[in-house]
Formats: sequence, structure tokens, C-alpha cells
Amino acid sequence: MVQEVGFAKLKALGITLIAADSPQSFLDDTPTSKLIRQILGAVSEFDKAMVVAKLKGARDRKRALTGKCEGRKSHADTHPELVALVRQLRRRRPKGGQRSLREISAELTLRGYVNERGAAFSAASINSMLGYRSLPSS
Repeated sequence: MVQEVGFAKLKALGITLIAADSPQSFLDDTPTSKLIRQILGAVSEFDKAMVVAKLKGARDRKRALTGKCEGRKSHADTHPELVALVRQLRRRRPKGGQRSLREISAELTLRGYVNERGAAFSAASINSMLGYRSLPSS
């Protein structure tokens, strides 16, 4: 229905549609050409719905298998050794207590670990490596 309304509006504006696969499809205004346009529109809609369903099924299978399907890869996925080091640095401090996120970032930079832009990791990046939902108070 939307396809036919769009076709009628374009025709009213003086725009002529020419289909690449069948140049006469939109030029004729016979009941047969209207039927063919509607059938091709319905087939196209069905095909899109099938592709969407297949992609959803594939995402669901991947999510069930690995627990994650979409979005950026986490630091734990790309650099598990870095995440382990961050956790180790958060636990240990020579005089007791925990290091701050910025202190951990500075230590990582000293050890040669930098982000993809070559800069020190931000406190938020360190926080996400530790798996916290929000920044801790210390």
C-alpha cells in the first residue's frame, strides 16, 4: 500500500520511475502492471522479513553460545593479560590499601601499556577493565 501511494505521489509530481529489471513496469498504468508491482512489493517485503528473521536467529545462537553478540569487544576479549594486570595492581599496594584508578593508569603507562591512540588509559577505561558498573569513590 505504501509502495502504491509513493508511486502515485511521485507520478503526481511529474517524476517517472523506470525499473532497472523491467523498464515498462512503471510506465504502464494498467491493472496488470499494478498487480505485478504489488506482487513484486509483497515478495520484496517477504524477502526482507526472512533476512531479518535469519539474522535474529544467528544473533540469538551466537549469544547463547558465547554470551555476547553485538557491540565493541571488551578489554577482557582483546587483552586478557592487561585486565589481569589491572586487577593485580588494584589488589596490591606496598603500604596497604588500594591504588586509585589513575595510579593504575600511570603504572600501566610505565610498563608500556597504552590505549589504541597511544595515550594513557583513562580512569573510566581502568574502571571498565575491573568490571565496575560506576566509578568507585576512591
